Amino acid sequence: MPGFFDTPIEYLKGVGPQRSALLNKQLNIFTFGDLIQHYPFRYEDRTRFYSIKELTEEMPFVQVKGKVTKKEIIGVGARKRLVAYLVDDTGEMELVWFQGIKWMLEKVQPGMEYVAFGKPSKYGTRFSIAHPEVEVLTTKNEKGGFLQPVYPITETLRKRYLDSKALVKLQQELLILAKDKIHETLPGSIIKRFKLMDKRGAMRHIHFPENHQSLAQAQQRLKFEELFYIQLRLLKLKLVRKEKYRGQAFTDAILLTQFYNEHLPFQLTNAQKRVIKEIYADMRSGKQMNRLLQGDVGSGKTIVSFACMLIALGGNAQCALMAPTEILAQQHFKTLSKFAEQMHITIALLTGSTKKAERKEIHQGLREGSLRILIGTHALLEEEVQFKNLGLAIIDEQHRFGVAQRSKLWSKNKDVYPHVLVMTATPIPRTLAMTLYGDLDVSVIDELPSGRKPIKTVHKYDSHRLEVNGFLKEQIQAGRQVYIVYPLIEESEKLDLKHLMDGYESICRAFPDEAISIVHGKMKPDAKEYEMARFAKGETSIMVATTVIEVGVDVPNASVMVIENAERFGLSQLHQLRGRVGRGAEQSYCLLMTSFKLSTDSKKRIETMVRTNNGFEIAETDLQLRGPGDLMGTQQSGVLDLLIADLGKDTKLLQAARETAIEILENDPDLKHSDNQVIREQVARMRKSVVNWSRIS
Repeated sequence: MPGFFDTPIEYLKGVGPQRSALLNKQLNIFTFGDLIQHYPFRYEDRTRFYSIKELTEEMPFVQVKGKVTKKEIIGVGARKRLVAYLVDDTGEMELVWFQGIKWMLEKVQPGMEYVAFGKPSKYGTRFSIAHPEVEVLTTKNEKGGFLQPVYPITETLRKRYLDSKALVKLQQELLILAKDKIHETLPGSIIKRFKLMDKRGAMRHIHFPENHQSLAQAQQRLKFEELFYIQLRLLKLKLVRKEKYRGQAFTDAILLTQFYNEHLPFQLTNAQKRVIKEIYADMRSGKQMNRLLQGDVGSGKTIVSFACMLIALGGNAQCALMAPTEILAQQHFKTLSKFAEQMHITIALLTGSTKKAERKEIHQGLREGSLRILIGTHALLEEEVQFKNLGLAIIDEQHRFGVAQRSKLWSKNKDVYPHVLVMTATPIPRTLAMTLYGDLDVSVIDELPSGRKPIKTVHKYDSHRLEVNGFLKEQIQAGRQVYIVYPLIEESEKLDLKHLMDGYESICRAFPDEAISIVHGKMKPDAKEYEMARFAKGETSIMVATTVIEVGVDVPNASVMVIENAERFGLSQLHQLRGRVGRGAEQSYCLLMTSFKLSTDSKKRIETMVRTNNGFEIAETDLQLRGPGDLMGTQQSGVLDLLIADLGKDTKLLQAARETAIEILENDPDLKHSDNQVIREQVARMRKSVVNWSRIS
C-alpha cells in the first residue's frame, strides 16, 4: 500500500504541476519521501551577530546589524553600483549592489536599522558585502539564533525562482504535515547503545537545527541508519548465497603440491600463501566462492590465480580467466603457459583475433573437456563457448567489465555455478570495499615479491625539462626503456595542456637517434597492438602514450615513467600508471611533471605520490580528496547513491554499522525476534528497485 511518503510532490502546498515537473527533472524529487530526504549540503550560521570591528576576510558568511546612514549610486554603465553605508557601535561598512539596483533603492532607506548577511571583503581599510541579504531589524530577528539550511539546486531551478530559500519553505510545509508520520526505523537497543537521536528529531534537526550540537546529532543518526541498512542488505545477500548456492567441492590439492615442490621458480610471499589458503578453504567448502582478490600492481596475483586453477583442475574441472584487453590476455597466457606446459596441462587463448580454425579446435576441446584452461577477453562470453565443466571463473581488473557481462561467465556451467574470483590491481579503500563488495569475501596481497626495489618518485616542474631529458638519455644509454604519458589526445580549448601530438614532436626533436612508439585511444586496435608489441620487444626505446597503458603490457626493461601534466590525473590513476614500471630488478623511476600553478588538491596528490608506494594509503587519500563518486566505476552498482553518509569521512560510523549488522544477523538471520521487528518492517519498506547484482560478484 502506498503511504504518506509516496504522495506525489505536486500535492504539497506551494508546488503544483509546473514546479513538480521541474523538481522531477532537475533533482529527481517525485514524492514527499524524496523531498524530505533532500538534505542540506551546508548551513549558514545565523546563530550570532558580528560587530563591524570583528570582521576578517577569512570569514565565509557573516551576519551584522546596524543603521543605514546614507545610500548613493556610484559609476556609470557597466561600473554602476548602489552603495549603502551601514554603521554600528564599532565602525562603518558598505553594502554594495551591482544588479537589481532599482529594486534595492526602494528597499533600503537611510535612518532604518537592518540585518545584513553575506561574505565580507576588504577594500583599503573598509569592509564591504556585495549583494547581501538584507531585512529590516525586528524583535524577532534581532536575536539571530538559527542555522539556515542551504540545499543543492541547479541553475535552471534558480532561474525559475525555485532556489534554496524556496526549498526551505517547502521543507517547512512538509515537516508540519509529516510530523506524526515519521516512524522509528532502528531498534531501541541500537539507539541506546550509540546514543542516537530519535528518527523524528533527526528529520527535524537535519533541516532546521537549533544549534551546531543538534545538527551534529541529527547527521550522526541519519548517517548511521543509512550505512547500517546498506551493510545489512549486503550481509544478508552473502548469507543467502552461502546457504543457497552450492559450489563444487575441490578437496584434492595434489597438483598444487606438485607445482610448489617441482616447478615454482621463486618463493611465494607470506601474503600470497595466506591468500591461497583462504581461497582453498572456500573451494573445498561445497559452497560457491565469490571472492575479491586485491593486490597492488606487481604483487603477484597471476601466480596466485594459477595456484587456484590447480585446485579446480585437481577436481576434474576446467578454468577460465577473462581479461579486459587483448594485450593483458596475451600477457596472462604467456606467463601461465610456461607453468601449464611443465605440468602437461592444456591451455589456450581466445580473443577477437583468434583465427577461425583455432576457434573451432578450442570450442571442441572445451566441450569434450580436453582443454583445461582458457584465457581470453570478452570473446569468452560468446554463446558458442561451452565448457564441459567450468569449475573456476577468474576475472581480472573486474571493474572494466559491466555487471551483465560478468553474469554471462557465471552461467557457463548449467549444473552448478563456478567458483568466482575477481581480481583488481586498483587498491580499494576499506570503507569502499566494505560498501561495494560487502557481500564478497575479500583477500588482500599486501606485500611485494622480494628483490623488487621500490620505485623512486620525483616531482619536477616544466622548467626542469632539459635536466629531465638528460636523465632519460642516460637511462636509454644504459639499455632501459621509457614511458611518457600525456593526459589528452587533442588540444582542448579550456585546458592549457601540451597535447600528445605536440609532445610526440618535441620528444622526436629531443631524441633524434631513438626509435619512438606512439599509442592513444583513437588508434585502431591492431595499430595499437603493433606499437605496444614493438615496445615490448625492445624495438623502440620510448613509448609516448595516453592512459591506454594504465592496464597494459608488462615490459620488465621499462624502468622510467614520465607523467606529463601530472596535476590533471587522479591519485589512483597516477598510481596505476606508475605500476607499469618497476617490473624488473633494476631501479625504476617515476617523474611527475607539472606547471608551477598547482591547486591545494593537486599539491596533496603529488606529495602523496612522492611520499609513498603503498596503494592502499594512496586509495584512502584519493577517497578523501575525491569522494567515492566514480572511484570504481560504481555507478553501475547502485550501492553508492548515498543520501547523507560520506565514505571518505565516516569510516568509524561505517565500521560500527557493519559490526552491528553482523551481530544482529548472527543471532537472528531471519529477523524474527520482536526486538528486530522495526528492522524487518524497514527492510520491507526500502526501495525494491535495487538490482540484485551482488550474486554476480
